[in-house]
Amino acid sequence: MTHSPSIRPLPDLMLEPLVRAGLMEDLGRGGDLTTDVTLGAGDVQAHAVLSARQAGVVAGLDMARLSFCLMDPRIEFTVAAPDGTHVTPGQVIASVRGPARGILSGERVALNFVSHLCGIATATAQVVAAVEPYGTRVSCTRKTLPGMRAIQKYAVRAGGGANHRFGLDDAILIKDNHLAIAGGIRPALTRARAAAGHLVSIELEVDTLEQLAEGLEVGGVDVFLLDNMTPDQLRQAVAMIDHRAVAEASGGVTPQNAATVAATGVDLISMGWLTHSVRAMDIGLDYQP
Repeated sequence: MTHSPSIRPLPDLMLEPLVRAGLMEDLGRGGDLTTDVTLGAGDVQAHAVLSARQAGVVAGLDMARLSFCLMDPRIEFTVAAPDGTHVTPGQVIASVRGPARGILSGERVALNFVSHLCGIATATAQVVAAVEPYGTRVSCTRKTLPGMRAIQKYAVRAGGGANHRFGLDDAILIKDNHLAIAGGIRPALTRARAAAGHLVSIELEVDTLEQLAEGLEVGGVDVFLLDNMTPDQLRQAVAMIDHRAVAEASGGVTPQNAATVAATGVDLISMGWLTHSVRAMDIGLDYQP
């Protein structure tokens, strides 16, 4: 099993196109020249382990499995630390055994996916731990790398976080540019309420308490996105909302100040950097004698 029981895996059908694209990009037009010339014509077997070079949270092992098994289905991929596991430096995450050609050719793509996704899960877990005393949820945004949204949001879940919208068709999120073009909060909300289906939530982004007051007056808002507000403003906003809608804080939140933001009483903290600019976790593939 590549994931802990609490984390629902994504089906291979969703993952294979990404992995195939990565392998095709790496193999280019001539295949793996280095492996071809150094291994010769024999069917050499190999055993290697994926090891953590630093502490972190595991995510993306299905991407690694597919990277190797698409190169050669005879490769055996065995998980030692499933997705969602907190690991320490030197800890073995998984092992691969089988034809060396497939292992060598799939190595870089496997590590690229796993290192990136583990980085997301690790960063998410750090923020989740920081806000845990306050019961605040941690969420990503739509600021994902093109084509990788599903797996990046999966990594956020592996780190203990929650997901915001997956796409523009998930919910109505009225932001500053919508308000500017629509003519303000009242006309934008009025049109949104008239058009929204009974299962579609409406979220309104506000960056001042005056905008919040207007949104509360007009009504029909399920979530208020409190954008780039100070802790004092957030506390006032939470009091104004008074449980009539979800209070979401966003903008400038880091692992260092997340607890301060959570202490204001907001329900949710969303951060774009969890997916668009997170640092990869250092993971290596070590060959065993």
